Amino acid sequence: MKKSYSTYWRELANGTRTATVDQILILLLAPFGLAYSLIQKLRATLYRIGILKTHRLPQPVISIGNITVGGTGKTPVTAYIARQLLEQGYKVAVLSRGYGGSLEGRTVVVSDGVTVMLGPQECGDEPYLLASTVPGLMVVIGTDRHDAGQLAMQQLVPDIFLLDDGFQHLRLYRDLNILLLDSLRPFGNGWTLPSGLLREPAEAARRADLVILTRCPEGATVAPRVSGKPAFAASHRLVDALPLRGGNPVPLTELQGPGFLAFAGIAQPDFFFSALRDRGINLVLTLPFPDHADYDQTSLDTIRAALQNSAAEYAITTEKDGVKLKQLPVEVAAVTYVARLDIVIEKPAELQALIRNLLP
Repeated sequence: MKKSYSTYWRELANGTRTATVDQILILLLAPFGLAYSLIQKLRATLYRIGILKTHRLPQPVISIGNITVGGTGKTPVTAYIARQLLEQGYKVAVLSRGYGGSLEGRTVVVSDGVTVMLGPQECGDEPYLLASTVPGLMVVIGTDRHDAGQLAMQQLVPDIFLLDDGFQHLRLYRDLNILLLDSLRPFGNGWTLPSGLLREPAEAARRADLVILTRCPEGATVAPRVSGKPAFAASHRLVDALPLRGGNPVPLTELQGPGFLAFAGIAQPDFFFSALRDRGINLVLTLPFPDHADYDQTSLDTIRAALQNSAAEYAITTEKDGVKLKQLPVEVAAVTYVARLDIVIEKPAELQALIRNLLP
């Protein structure tokens, strides 16, 4: 019930459901969306005029965030920018909220760039994924990202901070404000929560210094400016797969033929399923879970039963889900793959130049 309601609400909020009953429901939710919108406008105004204080860190901060609920590719973009900076010799620290982890609300170091000290159950799936897949990256979680940055300065001394999912975290000053928008439906149906996907009114996009349109077809170009800001196109592609139990990457071409069960606990699992089909993976069954699924025993039993009772010979999931599957039954883990995602940004040199301007 939870999964079907979540799917229905997202389709309603992104404007793909247009039946009369759906439009009536949107109208019923509209007063709540209007109230939420006014609260967010007031909050942004209080920060802008200085009644609510914005705090600086001693090193540059790049914020990477969105204006809608989930599913715009923040983690892959954060990883992409982190790798670019690390390759240039900078010490990089990601500041993340730690959503979904048992330590959410506390300010703690996840990784010092050498050792990953917390697991996904403690720090959340996205901070753990960044810490475990980007060598040399330092990660700190904390609800107050300024406090997290101060802890990082005391213990890690980074050269630059990446503020993960930071567009609405106005308490922390950012030197470069990057807004991610889904190229298909950048503002959903145009309404704020709960009648739409927007976390705040669309006009808040003016706070961005630049915009990255995600989920663009490969090779696509975008208008030079979006919402009055410089814009870049970004495409996501699945590059290969790793056996869940460890081993060398397997080209997706080698997985074509056998039947697969695909499952994912991300904001928009249908995008993942479609991407697998586009790469020639034969999906005989798909199993969506709620975003940030914790994969408790009930979820693991559901995956095992689905695999046993379908024509699927193998299972495949996302990297974000893969880090939380240590308790997956051995016989299921043995036939499960984790698909790895890469991101391609149009005109990467221009984006890198904007970032370099921040740095000594």
